[in-house]
Amino acid sequence: MLNGPLLVTERLILRPPATEDFDAFAAMCAEEETMRFIGGTCPRSSAWRHWCTLAGAWHIRGFSMFSVIERATGEWVGRLGPWEPDGWPAPEIGYGVRARFAGKGYAFEGAVAACDFAVEFLKWPELMHSIDPANGRSQALARRLGATNAGPTRLPPPFEHAPVDAWTQSAEAWRAKRKEFRP
Repeated sequence: MLNGPLLVTERLILRPPATEDFDAFAAMCAEEETMRFIGGTCPRSSAWRHWCTLAGAWHIRGFSMFSVIERATGEWVGRLGPWEPDGWPAPEIGYGVRARFAGKGYAFEGAVAACDFAVEFLKWPELMHSIDPANGRSQALARRLGATNAGPTRLPPPFEHAPVDAWTQSAEAWRAKRKEFRP
């Protein structure tokens, strides 16, 4: 059952989380390198609660992170998209892909579609990515998307002690940057 939009890119399908995606999400939650900067690894039971939070936000907020599916294989790549839990410093476009899909440009391709969705459909006036200052790969992706480091920000508990910078850009800046990318 689809409970939200379906976005299709050259290589990906972005859609709300579904039951059949959970095993891959739980596997991602156990990947040390993948989870290092996005809350840390967790057991399957905790992954289930995180998964239900992502899925439930579609019903409560009308948006949340998408499941990212590789079109060629149907495999679950990761989760990314608009995100704004209670107490978050600003609406965010977050991203995370499984280790085996890292370095293939999927996070960028999916983030472009998610930024378009946030600006054009959700009418967000600004985009933000909350990034640990030690996460060079995520910073490089934010730069490629056109965001700049606006400095430190704070996340709500239980992440209040995690160092985080807000990488931001206005919707107008996104639209200008977006013209550089293929449709």
